[in-house]
Order: sequence, then structure tokens, then C-alpha cells
Amino acid sequence: MKLGQTIRRRPTPPAQQVAALEARLGCPVLARVYATRGVVADEIGYATERLLPPHSLLGIDAATRLAARVLTGGGRLLVAADYDADGATGCALAVRGLRALGAAAVDYLVPSRFTTGYGLSLEVAEAALARRPDLLITVDNGIASLDGIARLRAAGVPVIVTDHHLPGERLPPADAIVNPRLPGDGFASKHLAGVGVMFYLLLALRARLRADGWFGGGRPEPNLARLLDLVALGTVADVVPLDYNNRLLVAQGLARLNAGGGQPGVRALLSLAPQRTQVTAGDLAFRAGPRLNAAGRMDDMSLGIECLLTDDPSAAADMAAQLDALNQDRRAVEAQMQAQATALTRALPDPLPAALCLHDADWHPGVIGIIAARLRERHGRPAVAFAPAEDGRWRGSARSLPGVHIRDALAAVAARQPGLIEKFGGHAMAAGLTLAGEHLPAFAAALADAVLEQTGGVLPEDALLSDGALDPALLTLDLAERLHGAGPWGQGFAAPLFDDEFELREARMVGADHLRLLLAPPAGGEAVAAIAWRAAALREQLGSHLRVAYRPQVNAWRGERQLQLLVEGLAPV
Repeated sequence: MKLGQTIRRRPTPPAQQVAALEARLGCPVLARVYATRGVVADEIGYATERLLPPHSLLGIDAATRLAARVLTGGGRLLVAADYDADGATGCALAVRGLRALGAAAVDYLVPSRFTTGYGLSLEVAEAALARRPDLLITVDNGIASLDGIARLRAAGVPVIVTDHHLPGERLPPADAIVNPRLPGDGFASKHLAGVGVMFYLLLALRARLRADGWFGGGRPEPNLARLLDLVALGTVADVVPLDYNNRLLVAQGLARLNAGGGQPGVRALLSLAPQRTQVTAGDLAFRAGPRLNAAGRMDDMSLGIECLLTDDPSAAADMAAQLDALNQDRRAVEAQMQAQATALTRALPDPLPAALCLHDADWHPGVIGIIAARLRERHGRPAVAFAPAEDGRWRGSARSLPGVHIRDALAAVAARQPGLIEKFGGHAMAAGLTLAGEHLPAFAAALADAVLEQTGGVLPEDALLSDGALDPALLTLDLAERLHGAGPWGQGFAAPLFDDEFELREARMVGADHLRLLLAPPAGGEAVAAIAWRAAALREQLGSHLRVAYRPQVNAWRGERQLQLLVEGLAPV
């Protein structure tokens, strides 16, 4: 957090739309919040029958036809996953779903961040061939794996690609590709996570098997909805935009967890933090997701996948504890790298360039994505953090801001300076790339130029979007409870954020680098407790009056529930 971050108020929504929502919700504040996010009265509620149907996904008929033939013939299916939380949940979903549909033999393969790198490379394809599969199905990768898939096809192994990353100019030579971002695809939601694409493949495969008379006679038709906690976790952890279809998937997954269902591994990951009465999308994002991701960042994602696959609660708890230990290691490494990144940033010119590109020979390749995200958050610029890779190459992880499509920026750099980037991929807000070490300075300059082209020559700005001021009389635990339960909130569907002036009564440091504040409305009224994460460095700079951007939240501690303001932005008055 920095002092003086820009806070902008969202445009006033149409009064008629707010009135229609208020009539359904009975809460003027929530009606205003929903309206500014484009919600209409018909979109209130997340019933499963409102889920978009699978048939409009391009390639899904060919994929299910092939998968059904191999599955009903008793063939061996191999799932090739990615090593992040989206890939791990998608892999566990695929293995559990295919087994439930009656597959006789299902195995999985996940590459290593440290040896094979991302995707279905030639090396991973050779490892897959050693398993002698009759069909390989990718999850959360494959759209850029032209060589690996060509090798599998040449060896006689058919391949189904399920992915959600943006395709390049050439598509892989797979037997079928299911990706809502394919040119010509008619699926209305373009923001499915990789685990969401796999869920749709399973839905369509079940429908085909049902039509073929596969179920019955001792083979029951499975209820795939019982796996939606995996879809919810992968969707939230991958930070894809929560459009209505994704919110529905997440809401249904959360409903099953809150009803006592869900996979033992997901429940074990959630249980590592203090228990709450209701599991929320925030719990998936900040409790389960980082611990699951730690396996792929620090070691081998097989541990995370096995945690999600086991039906034994005791084994799940043991593996979740191992994942928690890896996450502690990750946090220690991150703290050291953040200090180094801060020192490197101080050496940059003022104002900072339009894009930040930092590297260090000692940086951990599994943590550079987090460092890029922290740089973006602190400095309001798209950022790329690089760690050394093999043969003099450097591998980078990029994070961006609304208004700057980072993959398009990389594509522009690659088009203007062929050979500068060896390979890249990703989407609007996050991307990965590899380049030779001698190209680092030229790449930094070229990326800054590409970003400025997208912003019309104006330096990017990470402004907070506020829902406006809130009458101090409405700052109550009841309102916080109501807003808290009106999610799922997340990427592209931000939790309510308000801003106003406050008198600062107290600011004291808590934990490693957080601030606990006591804020009072300037016109009088009861002071409210607030927490500002990672803001301790600002303590001596705070004046007696501040403009504060905050989210009302429920602070549950030792059986008591109190209103607390989560501070997202501070500016002097």
C-alpha cells in the first residue's frame, strides 16, 4: 500500500436499475453496488439450471465422441495438467470425473516448473508415451504445445486439448480442442478457468454416454455437481474474472462446502486457518489457494493433486500440512525477494517507466509471479520479474493492471523485434515468457513502449474504484454481514469499496508490517476499528485526517463478531 493512491468513484448507475434491484433485495446499498457492476434483477441468485449449456463450446462434440469411444472401450486415459492451482484442481476434477463416469484406467502427469517447464513440451510428451495411454487429455494447458502434441500424434496417441489461455497464430495438431477463446467459439463466457473448461467437458461427456445407454445395469450415472468445490477453488485461485457463469460455478461449490460436502483435500486445506462459520470465495483465494499453489512453486504439484484426490480425511490432513509447510517456505523466500525488488526499484528513474522489469540471479523461479504482483500493487505499473533458467535464458512472470493487456503487449514486442522473446503466453492480466539474458535491457524498453501504446502515451495508473461515500449511520455489523454474503466477490466482480474522510484517532503496528487504525467520522460519531495490511511503513506519514478507501467486513474473534474496516487505500486530506 502507498499513501496517496488515486481513488475514483464509479459512475452513478441508472436509477431505474437500482430501484428494480432494491425491490428484490430490500437493501439500497447492495442494490447500488450490484447496479454499478452491471447486475440486473434477473441475475439475482445462482441456481444450477442457469449454467450455460456445454453445446456452444466449439470442438466439444468431437472431444466427447473421442473420449466416449476410448472410455467405453476400456482404454487408458492420461490427464496432462499444469502445475498451478487451476491445473491441479482441473486434474483432480478430470481424474475423479472420468472414474465416476466409468473409465477403467485413468492416470495423470504434471510437468515440473524446475525441470521440464510449462506445458506439454517434447520432454513431457516422451514421459507421457512411457505410460502408453490410449488417449491424452490436457487441462489448463496445451493450446501452445504444438511440438509435444505433434510427437504424441505421430506415435499414434490421440489428444484432446482443454485450455483457456489465448491461442496463438497456429493451433496444435490435436484431435479436438475445447477452449472458449478459440476463434469462432460461441460460448458466451470467455473467462472460464482451466478447471471450468474440464467441468464442461465432463458434463458433455456424461450427456453423450447417457444418450449411448452407457449408464444403468449396475453402472449409476454420477452427480458431477458434487465436484464443484474443485471448480470453485480453481476458478478463484486462478483469478479469472467472475462473470455471471463463473460466479454461479463458485457459488455452487461454496454451497456444497458450507453444507458439509466437498473433497477431503479441499476441506483439509481450509481447516489450516481458524475456522469460520461460512466458507467464502476469500477463503479459497487466501487460505486454500496459496497452500495448494505452494507445491508447484516450491517443489512438485503431484503432492497438491494427491491431496485433492484422496478420499481419506486423515491422509488429506497430512498432505495439507505438508503443503502448509511449503507455503511457509514460500513466504520466507518471498520476503527476501521483495526486499531485493525494493532496492532495485529505487535505482530506477523517477517517474518510473510504464512497465517495470526486474531480475536477480538469486530469485526463485516459483516466486517471481508473486513479486511481479507485489510490484504492480505497490507502484501501479505492469511488472515482470525474471529468474534465471537454463542455458543463459531468463524466465519471466508478468502481472498487469486493468486497461493494459499484457499478452498483447508481449505480442507487440515480439512482432516488432523478432527474436527478442523466445516464447510467451498468457492472457490480459498475467503472462509468462522466456528470453536470452542479453536481451533483458532491450526487452524492458520495448515493453514500456508497448504499454504506452495501449494507454495512449499516458503512464498507467492503478486507481481504486469506489462505490462512493457511505452514511456513517450505515457503518454497522448488519451491513457488513449483508455485503459479505452477497458474493462471491473477486476478480472482475469487486467486493464493495467505499471512501470518505475520517479523523485518525490511533495507528499502531500489529504483526510484521500491518497497521491497526481507529477512525472517526469528522462530523462526529462512533470511531470504527480498521486494519491496513502491509502498511506499517506509512505510519509516520499519516496526518490527523485521511481519505480512506475501505471495505466493511466482519471481524470474528473468540466467538465475537464486530465491524471492521479493511483499508485498501489512504490519501492525505
